[in-house]
Amino acid sequence: MTDTDGDPDAAGEPPDDPDAYRTVSGRGRAEYTVNGSEFIGHVTPASTVDAAEAFVDEIRAAFPDATHNVPSYRVNADPFREYSSDDGEPSGSAGKPILNVLQGRDIEDAVVVVTRYYGGTDLGVGGLVRAYSRAAKEAVDDAGVEWTVPHEQLVATVDYDDSGTVRGLLESADVEFEASYEVVVRFDARVPAREADDLRDRLRSATSGRVELG
Repeated sequence: MTDTDGDPDAAGEPPDDPDAYRTVSGRGRAEYTVNGSEFIGHVTPASTVDAAEAFVDEIRAAFPDATHNVPSYRVNADPFREYSSDDGEPSGSAGKPILNVLQGRDIEDAVVVVTRYYGGTDLGVGGLVRAYSRAAKEAVDDAGVEWTVPHEQLVATVDYDDSGTVRGLLESADVEFEASYEVVVRFDARVPAREADDLRDRLRSATSGRVELG
């Protein structure tokens, strides 16, 4: 559900889980020009610092000729991580305003990068703060905001004889997963953290301990 006005309730009611938090629903993008400078906001979900950094690298590679590619992210990891950089802009004029957007909307597991092409007119610190904030806000609006709960990755590897059993359990648990059929069958699942241990126990029981879990 799209969060169009920054209202903390715009993502709907939170799930009945004390660990629920808000994140972006997917990728988002926004762009506009002010006094000749072009600003392009990019946002995506990121549940790990590595995923956030990979997105920053992706945007920098996609816009190598930009004057600045300014990153900020908040990751619901252990420990919780927040990061921002001005990427050469005046201190406090770029990265922190982007981070403030994520903080103000109480969004976690998200990374924003704002690309700037300098247009020949200095905007001043105040102008930069407004420009980077606007690019971040509009990119988040484009992505939408939703409630989620902490997840973890579960990897289950079995022989072909047990693959149907494992697939059936994952489907009945209504979790996201991908299956790779090679010499053995590998299932990569994204499981709500509160349900992960129970699902592992069920997989072991259903396969009489033959499943390899990671």
